[in-house]
Amino acid sequence: MQELMPKAQRLGAILKGRGHTVAVSESSAGGLISASLLSVPGASAYFLGGGVVYTRIARSALLGITDAEMEGIRPSSEPYARLLARTVRHRFGATWGIAETGATGPTGNRYGDKAGHSCLAVSGPVEKVITLETGSPDRVANMRAFSAALLDLLAEALG
Repeated sequence: MQELMPKAQRLGAILKGRGHTVAVSESSAGGLISASLLSVPGASAYFLGGGVVYTRIARSALLGITDAEMEGIRPSSEPYARLLARTVRHRFGATWGIAETGATGPTGNRYGDKAGHSCLAVSGPVEKVITLETGSPDRVANMRAFSAALLDLLAEALG
């Protein structure tokens, strides 16, 4: 988490300075993204909340995404990450919604993605979606890499 804190501090300063807010939907990062953003003193000025949307049950209970809304969308994909980011932004009334979904390892997921696969999305005044492939089966290293990449994607969206 130490390597994520400087990124979170820079983002926190930008978000606070602009009066922007953020909500987070994360999956395989397991809360690390939220923890890094919350490690900044004064995070309550910009962090509205979020959740670890690790299962279908969590997706329904925390974000209210129905099976009908998932029609034609495969989890752990760019369209799914975009849906999560847009939904968390809307539900929290945030300026920015950010989302991560992937396969941390040591094995791949049931959708055919190898360990180290993550789709990341930012939804707000600007939308960005990317796929990250670390090629590594190291679960903890992937959690860090996915978190860092999403924070970097938010920084890019913020300009």
